[in-house]
Amino acid sequence: MLTEYRRRYLSLYDRADLYVPFIEKSLSLLADGGQFAFICADRWTKNKYGGPLRAMVAESFHLKAYVDMIDVPAFDSDVIAYPAITLIERTEPGPTLVAKPGCTSFSDFPRLAVALRSGVDDPGLDVSSVDKAGIGAEPWVLSSSGKRALLRRLEAAFPCLEEVGCKVGIGVATGADKAFIAGMDELDVEPSRKLPLVTTKDISSGAVHWRGLGVVNPFEDDGRLVDLAKYPRLAAYLEQHRSTIAGRHVAKKSPSSWYRTIDRISPQLAERPKLLIPDIKGSAHVVYEGGGLYPHHNLYFVLSDEWDLRALQAVLLSIVARQFVAAYSTTMRGGFLRFQAQYLRRIRLPKWSSVSDVMRERLISAAISRDLSECDVAACELYGVTPDELVLLAQ
Repeated sequence: MLTEYRRRYLSLYDRADLYVPFIEKSLSLLADGGQFAFICADRWTKNKYGGPLRAMVAESFHLKAYVDMIDVPAFDSDVIAYPAITLIERTEPGPTLVAKPGCTSFSDFPRLAVALRSGVDDPGLDVSSVDKAGIGAEPWVLSSSGKRALLRRLEAAFPCLEEVGCKVGIGVATGADKAFIAGMDELDVEPSRKLPLVTTKDISSGAVHWRGLGVVNPFEDDGRLVDLAKYPRLAAYLEQHRSTIAGRHVAKKSPSSWYRTIDRISPQLAERPKLLIPDIKGSAHVVYEGGGLYPHHNLYFVLSDEWDLRALQAVLLSIVARQFVAAYSTTMRGGFLRFQAQYLRRIRLPKWSSVSDVMRERLISAAISRDLSECDVAACELYGVTPDELVLLAQ
């Protein structure tokens, strides 16, 4: 079924949900001037898998109205992720009327509907017009005009994070954490076949407090799976957990490699100093790890061969870095953002060689002391963000 969907619909890309080809089909059914409105998950408007569908909309359709349902109590029970209401017309692209009603009273919704149908801004209901909400396959940026203008200026002035000597990655997914992960002392394998593991709980305080967990490493340093005959303790341990490990999809797909983790483990990563960032947070939670621990799959990491990691930590903790993530990330309940690799890579950063010695010391000091206010102020100076723009970012 999935193969047939992919054959018929170009929008079913990467790990797209099934609603994506339904939207493509709906677009194809519109006559000139025809419209449709969807109440649907908003992930496709931002995520990688929505790229082809966003490109279709940008090329031949007009996103007339977009209602952001974040924090609107529209359901009988609390939800983690929110939908959006999109009104799309087959006509020349044009400005989009964006509504962010938040916790607006239900009595205001008829007035909101009138504003959206009329195409008239209504500041009292937080309804405003946005030009070029989508550019090609790029994620839709639907923030206020001031924030959008600042974002575009910074994007034009500075290169992306990974263009200035940084690398973004994600920790190891095993597919069977109960088998591969336990206390280091409980993992009865050869010392070279396990690594200390850092998880989100280890960094919840803002610093690393390792709880003693480890992960089994079935890979040699060169990336090949180990020969179990050379590691009898590892072989015995894996055999004890064979039913769990071999039952995973990745193991069934390649039975001869049944004991591999989903992601390849590179011990060199554990040795390197790195910044650790949990996926879902209300604000950036960036923790310095000086080396020795391997990140779990719910942690993203940032390495750098050029930037000082403490200085980089201060920038990533700042309100400026959050603006980049907020512009492209889907928003979860309570205003929480997804600090995923695809969004972290969109953060712009000056070259380290262009940062003055005085600014370097300010950033490093702010990170070490966890002075978030100073991180904001120093980062704004670094990027040339004015005091008025800082106030705008804080809104």
